[in-house]
Amino acid sequence: MSEDMARELYKLWRDTTRRSRKQSLNSNIDENSVDGSKNEDPLLLQNILNELVSKRDWNRGIAEGSLFTEWRTVVGEQVGSHSTPISLLDGTLTIQATSSAWATQLTLMESELLKTISQSAPGALVERIKILPPGAPSWKKGLRTIRNSRGPRDTYG
Repeated sequence: MSEDMARELYKLWRDTTRRSRKQSLNSNIDENSVDGSKNEDPLLLQNILNELVSKRDWNRGIAEGSLFTEWRTVVGEQVGSHSTPISLLDGTLTIQATSSAWATQLTLMESELLKTISQSAPGALVERIKILPPGAPSWKKGLRTIRNSRGPRDTYG
């Protein structure tokens, strides 16, 4: 993702410098002598990034990403320490709880969580919440495993 952003920033810089050179060649008035500034003055990185985000319409993606990175501040320390956001697809936020009791509690708090998320993370499209219980232990161990095997029972065949 950082390579794509770097390419976009370079293209944006290149296009603006080409446009400014063409404008200065086409005009009969030397703009540098009029106001004392050069056409190729450096731009603030924040302005370039804001322009890139608005051109690419990345506002929603950034809001959804910040929901995942700032989860504990959005939902609160207590709820955030017992839950982890897993995915956000088609408006459904999937959350995994640390225990069955917390999964039940989060299910009861679903409407409050939706309100909190819409207020704390504006721009993130969350319409529904799906809460998963904690994961079951896996029998998969190591890099070399056999698909569709029966687990540890299969070793004495």
